[in-house]
Amino acid sequence: MNSISSSSSSSYSSSTKVMNKPLSQSSLFSLRYYNCNCNCNNISSSSIPFHSNFPPNNIRLAVVSSSRLPLKCASSSTNFSDPTPNHSSHPTKPVKQSFLSILDILKNSNSLLPPAIVSSTLLALIFPPSLTWFTTRYFAPALGFLMFAVGVNSSEKDFIEAFNRPAEIATGYFGQFVVKPLLGYLFYIIAVTVFGLPTGIGAGMVLVACVSGAQLSNYATFLTDPEMAPLSIVMTSLSTASAVFVTPLLLLLLIGKRLPIDVKGMVFSITQIVVVPIAVGLLLNRFFPPICNAIRPFLPPLSVLTAAICAGAPLALNVECIKSPLGISILLLVVAFHLSAFIAGYMLSGSVFRDSPDVKPLQRTISFETGMQSSLLALALANKFFEDPVVGMPPAISTAIMSLMGFGLVLIWNKSGKHETKQST
Repeated sequence: MNSISSSSSSSYSSSTKVMNKPLSQSSLFSLRYYNCNCNCNNISSSSIPFHSNFPPNNIRLAVVSSSRLPLKCASSSTNFSDPTPNHSSHPTKPVKQSFLSILDILKNSNSLLPPAIVSSTLLALIFPPSLTWFTTRYFAPALGFLMFAVGVNSSEKDFIEAFNRPAEIATGYFGQFVVKPLLGYLFYIIAVTVFGLPTGIGAGMVLVACVSGAQLSNYATFLTDPEMAPLSIVMTSLSTASAVFVTPLLLLLLIGKRLPIDVKGMVFSITQIVVVPIAVGLLLNRFFPPICNAIRPFLPPLSVLTAAICAGAPLALNVECIKSPLGISILLLVVAFHLSAFIAGYMLSGSVFRDSPDVKPLQRTISFETGMQSSLLALALANKFFEDPVVGMPPAISTAIMSLMGFGLVLIWNKSGKHETKQST
């Protein structure tokens, strides 16, 4: 196309502006750019549809004054004055993306907790020396670290939102410090009278039943019902904070006359292990958010590692007793106790909130709160305040059994939830 017809150019000149941009002095052709409203799909080298019914496109028409070249269209945003190619990619982008991917992996590493606990339990039973280095002196610092991680990931807003559901909190608290201790005392009687075990074993069962809820219950609730995770965190935090006074009182009422217990020392120990780390985490989250944001991605993998070691180490340290006939009896008692606690929490919340629209999530949440105890805290208290060494055997076995049973329920309830979702759709 060497030129544009005069009729077309006259009708086009009212709505277009011509700009001549020679490519070079030695070029055999030049480019002309027209601001037009035509559709490029209908442009050919022989004719230009100036009267188009298509919506206006913000383009420039490039007319090449050479018969050997086709007609070209370029965007109006194109910069023709700068021949330098536009490189939109930045070399630092892949580095930033891989760094963010690493952070995501660290934050989501809590999903490795169930297989980590199973692996630690099997390792403790098959090769105990791999975990016997984690002696009882490390239990209190490890538990304090887990409490600190909870505090860093909590805020005063969590407590404020939880107080909007006082009935749920009261029900969970009732299951935690009324139903569960009664079950513990029942199994104390069964252990001593039916199985003929030493009273120290029964005292260990009561000790497991009287401590606060386990932080693992919050993660189990998150895996099954994420919307209930804040409520679970608040219930566990409140039970943990009040355990400073409730746990010694319950032990004094139930077994205080049978075994020597230092109530004042126990209150100080719970304050040091539980209250102080949570308070430090909350204050750090409140007044130093940049520090919390920097350390928060690394807390999940460290918590998974700590919880897995804490679950397997008690089994490794007491593997001979666990494999003995006495250990088998304790294992059966611990399994029956936790199973009864899970069922009791589920039935209790089902009867109280049977008319609630979210009764099933509430049942699962309170079941986790009632069935999963802070067995590490019970083990630390048994090693420090009870003279009879067999008192620590039920908490040691409970540490692993409680975790395995809790996450077993997670798998069951997740499958049943998916099945219910498919049926509803």
